Amino acid sequence: MNFSNIFVLLFLTGTAFSFLLSMILERIDFSFRKKHGREIPEILKEHVDSQTLEKTCLYEDAKYHLWIPSTILEVILSLYLVFCGFYPALFERIWAWTTNSFFAAALFLILGGIPGALLSLPFALYSEFGIEKQFGFSNMTIGMWLADEIKGFIINLIIMLPLLLAMTGLFKYASEWWWILLGCIYFVFSLGISVIYPIFIAPLFNKFTPLEEGELKTRLEELLKKCGFKASGLFVMDASRRSGHSNAYFTGFGKSKRVVLYDTLIEQLTVDEIEAVLGHELGHYKHHHILKKLIFMIPAVFVVLFAVSFLIKFADLYTGFGFNFLESGNVPYQMMFIGVFLISLVFGEWTTIFSPIMNSLSRKDEFQADKFSKEICGTGDYLCTALIKLNKENLSEIQVPKIYSIFNYNHPPLLERIAALKK
Repeated sequence: MNFSNIFVLLFLTGTAFSFLLSMILERIDFSFRKKHGREIPEILKEHVDSQTLEKTCLYEDAKYHLWIPSTILEVILSLYLVFCGFYPALFERIWAWTTNSFFAAALFLILGGIPGALLSLPFALYSEFGIEKQFGFSNMTIGMWLADEIKGFIINLIIMLPLLLAMTGLFKYASEWWWILLGCIYFVFSLGISVIYPIFIAPLFNKFTPLEEGELKTRLEELLKKCGFKASGLFVMDASRRSGHSNAYFTGFGKSKRVVLYDTLIEQLTVDEIEAVLGHELGHYKHHHILKKLIFMIPAVFVVLFAVSFLIKFADLYTGFGFNFLESGNVPYQMMFIGVFLISLVFGEWTTIFSPIMNSLSRKDEFQADKFSKEICGTGDYLCTALIKLNKENLSEIQVPKIYSIFNYNHPPLLERIAALKK
């Protein structure tokens, strides 16, 4: 390990910066919760009681006390794997077994992620079967949890491997323009996934049934027609089979678009409130928020890939972390996937600095969607009560420090949303 290497220094400072920032922000939130978490805001006195706030604080505290050792151990493991030369040793063993760059890239991706997966396993289990069950959210069994983890792992491999293999092939056959072609492949692949996800992937985890005939379906279909939103159907997801948390969302692309309501949401809200929640989601559609994000993301992805294509040619990127396969300072195309991995390692933690910007843009979209719901439904009262109920049922914090929400909330805090709707 060369501590004077610029890439090593960026990795160390980025890791330290992200770790300290997250620790400080979580501590600020924890202290604020101890001081103000049990206070009932005047605007919520008719909707929230002290028992709910007490349970919310205990729930958030339990998650915070699990987060601390989890985060510390993750950072220690990350530093250890780099300092002990785990990644160069892993690569050398893989390359000695197979000199095929496609197999090598796939094996490096899978085997390199095992230490982190093993470390996170006990924390994930305690979160699901300790905290979530203690507070009445989790309905999972060990069998269901294991089945979900295995299915998720396989699906991630099916999604990631084609992109990884495409990138490795482009290194060889399009050495100068690989980043442009990979960007195009990425977006076509992403659109394909958005089409097949609601039809083939989501049903692997949950059961989706058409919304029953009745007032709710009639009201929601009228709302969709009023907004000009064409969906393949209204579906109810059996979320309660796994969790007590509730939500609603749009999914799919083109003809595969569908509206999904958690069964827990239908149980917790009135027809008027569900209509208001759907109105909010339609606000994102009417204001073209998804399209605007896509327009922003397309050039951003190409800029990032261009930067990667430039950085992976630097020999110092590899030698600083103990990779010594270079000949005359040149990086062979078979090994460039290592460069992509190292860049993600070096710069991954620095992405935290962009969180306030991205969250601010997202919160702006949420306010717009709330306003649209108020306009399309004729009142914002039902959305207000729906948000309050969902906040209570999910044991979400009512008040958080401003600095914490800036870095961690892509949705506005509850009181800010209510205040905006009441204007």
